Amino acid sequence: MPTPRFDLAIRQTVRSGTRSFSLDIALHSDCQQLVVYGPSGAGKSMLLKAIAGLHHPDAGHIRLDGRSLFDSTRGICLSPQQRQLGYLFQDYALFPHLSVRQNIGFGLQRGWLNPGRRRQLAAVDYWLDAFDLGTLADQLPATLSGGQRQRTALARALVAEPRALLLDEPFSALDPALRQQLRGELAELLQRLSIPMLLITHDAADVQAFGQQTLYLQDGRLGQPPAGLTETSHE
Repeated sequence: MPTPRFDLAIRQTVRSGTRSFSLDIALHSDCQQLVVYGPSGAGKSMLLKAIAGLHHPDAGHIRLDGRSLFDSTRGICLSPQQRQLGYLFQDYALFPHLSVRQNIGFGLQRGWLNPGRRRQLAAVDYWLDAFDLGTLADQLPATLSGGQRQRTALARALVAEPRALLLDEPFSALDPALRQQLRGELAELLQRLSIPMLLITHDAADVQAFGQQTLYLQDGRLGQPPAGLTETSHE
């Protein structure tokens, strides 16, 4: 039996005053492209951050291609850096004071020092060229369009050759025409890289574009998808 690409079973409860929210989810997926679909407040970002190591579940396990990233019974909890995952934040989280080149190279830098403004690295140059960002290499994020910011953030996520790519609502900040264009670009890139991807979204168009397997999340639990969305979209 093949080892699942994504294998997790986690429980986590967060509290704020008198309110609480619980994530209780188990999933196995052999697909290269997994989409978790659901409304705002369903727990999608909480799930993604747990996989990335930005949140620690109360109990359970998280495995990627058979490698344990978290296991409460075995005392395993790898740091985000040890997990070797590329993470694309919903707002892209670019450093406003760093150039495009520096932002991409930040994923290769250890410690607290920013990459040098003039320092050139072959891996950074590769992704500058791959995403057509070469002429923008010395510009700051504030001068970029939404699509250029997204490509910069995606290049930063990929430059360290991650084991998998985690995407948090990657197209929500873009206008409809640009969303369609960048969905096509990302689909082509994923096919070329053959890298496992988990994407969370509330947009059915993302499901149609990327959902080799689609899971529906609501109120912290997996359930039946709404009418018109099957749990497995396409291979």
